[in-house]
Amino acid sequence: MAWDHVPQSQEWEARGFAALDTHAAVLPDLVPADIDAWCPGYPDATEEERAAFWLGLLSALARHESTWNERAVGGGGRWFGLVQISPATARHYGCAATSGDALLDGGANVSCALRIWATTVPRDGVISEGTRGVAADWGPLHPSQASKREEIRNWVSSQAYCQS
Repeated sequence: MAWDHVPQSQEWEARGFAALDTHAAVLPDLVPADIDAWCPGYPDATEEERAAFWLGLLSALARHESTWNERAVGGGGRWFGLVQISPATARHYGCAATSGDALLDGGANVSCALRIWATTVPRDGVISEGTRGVAADWGPLHPSQASKREEIRNWVSSQAYCQS
């Protein structure tokens, strides 16, 4: 994962894979319409490789959201943790972590992000097209931040689990 150099990353990965086995289990079963741009080998990948893609995407996004700092607070105190989730968004999607303090736990933040994606990606059928899919809630994937989106996409698509 993109965060492998961070000491807490093993905990974050464990929580992420647990989420992908439970409340975000829909994600590895999906084949988003724009998957070829993100992970060419995904359609033929194993369940484990597909799960690794989703967690890899999250780990690459976290670089731009918090520089892999689970204690980061942004937006004047509105967004919290690894991928900068607001407590209101967490509550809306039914996350277990619903306060700023709770979202500063990296594992809880990862689990919440995957819960959100398990709604927005199936709803929109894409990872990031315009402001749909993951881009519905995460600025680095918006068209207005194309260089960040491309950096994330390039990192993820180069991983072994995305090779065809």
